[in-house]
Amino acid sequence: MESGPAIFAGTAFALFGGALLLWTTVRVRHGAPVAIGVAPRAAAVLTGLAGAASLALGVWCFGRL
Repeated sequence: MESGPAIFAGTAFALFGGALLLWTTVRVRHGAPVAIGVAPRAAAVLTGLAGAASLALGVWCFGRL
């Protein structure tokens, strides 16, 4: 019974984290701003950290199964 919410949460976190990392990588490679009004390096680093943390949380949720 407890595996259903863990699978859902793990999938949501993993998809969001992977998509955020992919989006950030594409924006940085094209030289486009990651966030408007923020220093480019700071925005890329903070967005990358948030994506990696979300991906790690998804892996942790799958590890709890």
